[in-house]
Amino acid sequence: MGKRTLLSGIVIGAVIGGAVSLFNKDARDYVKVLSDRAAGQATYYVQHPSEAVNNVKRTLTFITEKIDSNAVGAMNTLDQVENTLNKVLK
Repeated sequence: MGKRTLLSGIVIGAVIGGAVSLFNKDARDYVKVLSDRAAGQATYYVQHPSEAVNNVKRTLTFITEKIDSNAVGAMNTLDQVENTLNKVLK
């Protein structure tokens, strides 16, 4: 119950904050530009679904490679720390 209340409060707060920020003309203009850009991209991808799929696949491959690379780096660092600790404790 507490989790649902917290999430509801966060969503309601974000909606109210977003609505209040739209009183500023610059904010409204910025939202309009972003909305127009998003609509244009959505229309393009609806007309070219294979490109959308390829972009998602390429992005997921990139993210997976970065995660793998970082995991290898973290393992190497942990091995170095372990070796150093073994040397110090001997």
